[in-house]
Amino acid sequence: MKVYTRTGDDGTTALFGGDRVAKTHPRITAYGTVDEANASLGLARALGFDAPGFERIDPILDRIQQELFVLGGDLAAPHETKYPVPRMEAAHTEQLEREIDGLEDDLPALKHFILPGGSPAGAALHIARTVARRAERHTVDLARLEPVNDHAARYLNRLSDFLFVLARWVNQQAGIAEAKWVPVDRKAKQED
Repeated sequence: MKVYTRTGDDGTTALFGGDRVAKTHPRITAYGTVDEANASLGLARALGFDAPGFERIDPILDRIQQELFVLGGDLAAPHETKYPVPRMEAAHTEQLEREIDGLEDDLPALKHFILPGGSPAGAALHIARTVARRAERHTVDLARLEPVNDHAARYLNRLSDFLFVLARWVNQQAGIAEAKWVPVDRKAKQED
């Protein structure tokens, strides 16, 4: 099978089920951004985690990358097709919630805003978080125009929460303190 088909040279692409839509269609934007989130997670995993606990986290990230493929397919199949399409379910979001709770047990309570960054893996997780949030926004926009599985946006919402907590956890495991956000007016007063 060749990578290129030339069928999209006219600016359209096929959804599951055969319908063709513009590559700028909100559905394509939604699942394309899910793909970006998946690639961002791949980058975070490739950067690796030098701190203890990576063996606990990597299988979770692998599972999430698999789930993002399911989500992309779910968004690419607006209706039932002759081929079975896996769909997102409440259980996917519930699993993320359990993992958030488990990671938060290891973290100090958050009492201030923090700046994204820290270790290379922590910073990459913050980027993945923002891409997941963008995918959520695009999915919500799509749902205002066409039917979308209710579990899609919920999953992305919880995924961005999970990635935020995981970035904090990874940085703590690496011994890197969180950089607090200091409002500009307060920062100027501190410097005086």
